[in-house]
Amino acid sequence: MNDSPATTRSAAETAVVDPRLLEILVCPLTKTTLRYDRERNELVSLAAHLAYPIRDGIPIMLPEEARRIEE
Repeated sequence: MNDSPATTRSAAETAVVDPRLLEILVCPLTKTTLRYDRERNELVSLAAHLAYPIRDGIPIMLPEEARRIEE
């Protein structure tokens, strides 16, 4: 099977985020709690309609790096 780079994730990209970190992180725009989406490896702010990526096990909490979501 020949997966494209966009769909293939390295072990570092899919690393589990420390649950203690998830307890203290909030959306930088709305200051609301975030939901961890394990399948997409993102932290989701339902209030801001943004999904913040997690790269190499590090949440990237920059709105300009976030993916816009419609939920």
